[in-house]
Amino acid sequence: MTQKILKMLFSCIAIATFLSACTTTQKITQSARSATEQLLITESVLRSLPKDRDLSFPMPRASKVKLDVTGVSADKDIVKGIVAGWLGMHGYMPVEEGASYRINIIVNSLGTELATTFFGIPPISSTFFPLSLPELAIYKSESQLGYSKFHFDIFETASGQFLASSSPFLAGAFYNKYTLFFMFTFDKSNLASPPEIKTITQELAKEL
Repeated sequence: MTQKILKMLFSCIAIATFLSACTTTQKITQSARSATEQLLITESVLRSLPKDRDLSFPMPRASKVKLDVTGVSADKDIVKGIVAGWLGMHGYMPVEEGASYRINIIVNSLGTELATTFFGIPPISSTFFPLSLPELAIYKSESQLGYSKFHFDIFETASGQFLASSSPFLAGAFYNKYTLFFMFTFDKSNLASPPEIKTITQELAKEL
């Protein structure tokens, strides 16, 4: 029994030594949000807005509209920008002054969630022996979800009269990364063009 345990231990050390020589380390993002997180948020907002042009808004087409945005998320301004473009495509005119109507965009939720599932040996470091083992993942999944939910409150500018509240606009986008048997990795996502480190590096190398 002891011999089997020792064999397994030496096998893990051998695998760890091999992996430590060929793993690629990605530094933590230097920005407030990584590129993937930014895409998850913006695409969740884009997916939430319908493409149907038959909108039941109490405003005639070509109306000048002022947009205000309210919410606890620090990223709420991106919702205002995307909604302005969306209204423009549907025949409305977003302006800052001289608007006949005001739309207050209430951002109920906007952000990302991360869930991790791990099966294997976690990183091991020792203060007594000059030996550290990297993470050995037999199976690992990292699931990121971008989620947005908001609605419109519509007012007449001249009188301040409340006209209507829209139904909630909500949608999500995901990016999942998987590791199998220590070194085999793949990802799954509904993002249009998720960033890939290898692809970007290769394109930059061609330009140099």
